[in-house]
Amino acid sequence: MRSKLVAANWKMNFTANEARAMLAALRAELDPESSTLAKDREVLIAPPAVLIPAVSQALAGSSLLLGAQNMHFEDKGAFTGEISAPMLKPFGVTHVILGHSERRHIFGETDEAINKKVLAALRHRLVPILCVGETLMQHDAGNALEVVVKQLENGLDGVSSEDIERVVVAYEPVWAIGTGKNATPEQAGTIHGAVREIIEQRWGREAAVKARIIYGGSVTPENVDSLVSRPDIDGALVGGASLRADSFARIVRARVG
Repeated sequence: MRSKLVAANWKMNFTANEARAMLAALRAELDPESSTLAKDREVLIAPPAVLIPAVSQALAGSSLLLGAQNMHFEDKGAFTGEISAPMLKPFGVTHVILGHSERRHIFGETDEAINKKVLAALRHRLVPILCVGETLMQHDAGNALEVVVKQLENGLDGVSSEDIERVVVAYEPVWAIGTGKNATPEQAGTIHGAVREIIEQRWGREAAVKARIIYGGSVTPENVDSLVSRPDIDGALVGGASLRADSFARIVRARVG
């Protein structure tokens, strides 16, 4: 059985002191259960890059994992404002979110650039969380699956059969992010199932069985159980609801099955 992954994407929120306070409250909620949670799910915190050192210290001794929200595909160079895998790893970063819809639609990241980042993450033994998803216009036009397939195939171009099992795919319908709307469990399950089929067609049955595909888009304590109980949904990428210890802890405890 695949372990669940529950990832907190803090986006551009918190100062260092606020982050420490939030994590202290979260650990107080989860630490008594950490050994139980570790058996069937992983919990990841992805803070803004400037907070990674402080968060790394605050997570010391816990089972919580540390992620980054983005990274450049080059190791170093004249890329003002960017951050690379070799800069992240010394702080204990294990995962990196790539191709988030805000990176695509606000900052204009292309499938080609995102693919380079995926390959760079794998090269540095980081787990890439590749985000895919359609806009409201694409959704209403009935093109959701077509858009997701294109982003998936382009984002994973060149990924080897050895590496594909380390990739996490996050389906995040753009129309559901920060809007209070979310895909129904049935809608999300259909897309997740299609993503798994594509992985099977390209990398084989074993890779498809092991691949983790998580859902992102207005995940809340109220809807998480119905989402992650679907057989092809392996966890959640959580935005706004990850900014409060009580709400995120409830999502981490999501009931499966």
